[in-house]
Amino acid sequence: MQTELETDPRLVLAQDVARFYDNPLGFVMYVFPWGKSGTILEKHSGPDKWQTEFLVRLGEEVRARKFDGHNAVAPVRMAVVSGHGTGKSSLAAWIVLWIMSTRPHCRGVVTASTFQQLSTRTWSAVSQWLRMSVVADWFEISSDRLWYRGQKDSWFATAQTAVEQNSESFAGIHAASSTPFVIFDESSGVPDRIYEVSMGATTDGEPVVLALGNPTRNSGWFYRAAFGSERSRWIRFSVDSRDSRFANKELLSQWIEDFGIDSDFCRVRILGEAPKASFSQFIPHDIVAKCRKFKATAYEHLGRVIGVDVARSGDDRSAIVCRQGRKIRELAVYRGVDTVELAHRVMGFIQSENPAAVVVDSTGLGAGTFDELRHCGYGRITHEFIASGRAQNNLQHANKRAEAWSLMRDALNAGIELPDSPDWETDLTGTEYFFNAKGAVQLEPKDALRSRGLASPDLADALSLTFSVKIAPSYRVPAVSTPINIQPGQQGQRWMK
Repeated sequence: MQTELETDPRLVLAQDVARFYDNPLGFVMYVFPWGKSGTILEKHSGPDKWQTEFLVRLGEEVRARKFDGHNAVAPVRMAVVSGHGTGKSSLAAWIVLWIMSTRPHCRGVVTASTFQQLSTRTWSAVSQWLRMSVVADWFEISSDRLWYRGQKDSWFATAQTAVEQNSESFAGIHAASSTPFVIFDESSGVPDRIYEVSMGATTDGEPVVLALGNPTRNSGWFYRAAFGSERSRWIRFSVDSRDSRFANKELLSQWIEDFGIDSDFCRVRILGEAPKASFSQFIPHDIVAKCRKFKATAYEHLGRVIGVDVARSGDDRSAIVCRQGRKIRELAVYRGVDTVELAHRVMGFIQSENPAAVVVDSTGLGAGTFDELRHCGYGRITHEFIASGRAQNNLQHANKRAEAWSLMRDALNAGIELPDSPDWETDLTGTEYFFNAKGAVQLEPKDALRSRGLASPDLADALSLTFSVKIAPSYRVPAVSTPINIQPGQQGQRWMK
């Protein structure tokens, strides 16, 4: 026989909501009146596709961390870069209410680049979705604060405008036994100082950091998080407004007609991609944009060349790229793989791709990967590339790297098929150049790239390696008749005799 407590609707609701601790999508579907007649959600069965994917991934990240209420876990960092009208503010509101409803004594800050954005869009969305939810009676909300009834100072979220004078307001949101959270809306306009101070909240508990916005700048912390040197620490969602069911498609068509889809206006406001870089960039954005749409033909008879760029530090990636004529494929990108393990992964691609040549950047740590490939019997097709080495035409190029990039730029100008990915465009177009004392082209050092908030252009470097060797157009490599199983440190049989 059920007791009165077991049938108390308030207790039943609390038990139901508690089930969604690591299921934000389930929470959103449960607490809002999707499809209910007479509500603004009458014609909506649930979140948009990209919002659904985001909420599913967020739940996966929470489950992976297994927070026990005592020992701090790594922060969940997620970024959404998109055009206009995709539902970013609604997503922010859902996450605020999900955290507040499932995590007692959580503390958070919601901010935006301007007071108008924060008050009329972001915080307004929190208030609107709260009123529609089944948990509305649990909370009170004012113009700048949301709190659990009776717990105003210990279980809350505040709305703070992102101006540097308010930076100290972002420092006191620790919640060691719960979830401290920070949500940035229109993140491109949020000063670096605000971001830096707010990250102090990610040192305890189960931190959640969400950054949303149109990528209006090609510098600053949001650019670094979405496209640049910090992108390895963030889970990024890129949303094209044309793919969102909420966006005004007629208005988007007008913008494309007026400005052109490759314009900075449309890149930022429709595609959710960063604006073009400075005029000193070595490879222009418009060339890469065309290659992202280019389709290669008649390349099947050409030999394949694999380029291997070996990571030099923790945030860099080891990239493996295959070029066959004008067809480019990204084979793999790794982090945290040592040089020997990387060599053996390259061997796997040698067996599956039958390349005419493999080029390894042996600068620094790459020498270990190159040596292991030779040691295991692949020396006949493996070529060593030294970035600082002497260029064939040293009057025009300061070193081998500048020469390889020049050959790559020429190929891009002529038209090659690139993977249609913002990461490829960022890597290819971020590097700038200058002329050295002898008048030769020299690419900026990677330390200079990092100082501008950009990541190492690993994909571009790997592709450039494939242009540093020449192979015969009709070159064919015989298939390996017997699979080779080579263990690290052991001498394997030669793959081709």
